Amino acid sequence: MTSSSIPETWRAALEPVLASRPLRTLGGFLKAEEAAGKTIYPPAGTRLAALELTPLPAVRVVILGQDPYHGPGQAHGLSFSVRPGVPVPPSLLNIFKEQEADLGLPRPAHGHLESWARGGVLLLNTVLTVEAGQAGSHQGKGWELFTDAAIRAVTERSTPCAYLLWGSHARAKAPLIREASAGPHLILEAPHPSPLSAHRGFLGCRHFSKANAWLEEQDAAAIDWRLPA
Repeated sequence: MTSSSIPETWRAALEPVLASRPLRTLGGFLKAEEAAGKTIYPPAGTRLAALELTPLPAVRVVILGQDPYHGPGQAHGLSFSVRPGVPVPPSLLNIFKEQEADLGLPRPAHGHLESWARGGVLLLNTVLTVEAGQAGSHQGKGWELFTDAAIRAVTERSTPCAYLLWGSHARAKAPLIREASAGPHLILEAPHPSPLSAHRGFLGCRHFSKANAWLEEQDAAAIDWRLPA
């Protein structure tokens, strides 16, 4: 990853971390893994898709994922999202169930969340790569420094932003958000939408409507959570 590969609106905030030792080590690690014949998801050209589709000034909601899907054809740079034609993963299906119960929207026939990203929802994983079939395999390799800088960049603005933190990994970022906060921000926390934990409080959390109601109270535009057919 080079400075020129970072989308322009994010560059000032993220360029400084590129020169850090963890990011240099990360670059060497990824090259070595690929040279060893390992398959890395998502493909190199899509790893910064969340930043490309949601410019920093446009961010009104942040949904943090952990690391990308590790199955073939799933990950494409947006947390929880899969491309059209790819079966909807169980966690995303529970997100759609909650959306249906909360907002009365019908469940989409696909799991492609690009319209959310283009509409102001930063769909950011805290780790941006993973080895095929090996969940969590690239955690602690340096990505966290980069994505923490992105979270901090959002939080340091005066623009209202709602953070939807689902699961312990995402919820661990709440202190970072509070510490860097320079404007009105809303933090909503719930268990992860995974089938293993969704019934412990994710289903019924009503985060979609709560985020929109709060944004409107801040005189900010609500999010259109509908997905195109």
